[in-house]
Amino acid sequence: MKLYRFLTDDDTSAFCHRVSLALSRGWELQGDPTYAFDASRGVMRCGQAVVKVVPGTYDPDLKLGEQ
Repeated sequence: MKLYRFLTDDDTSAFCHRVSLALSRGWELQGDPTYAFDASRGVMRCGQAVVKVVPGTYDPDLKLGEQ
């Protein structure tokens, strides 16, 4: 099955580390990153979709970050 995650965070090195950790665990980038300004907090936010093929069948209780 193919799993999908959308990672989001403030535009800091912490976001880059989250994406790098996902890549090191076998996730692959899906599409381009996104950026948006959070006016209520005055910060830029980032988003990146990642996908991964794993054995098994989908269950909504699956912990995506543990795959």
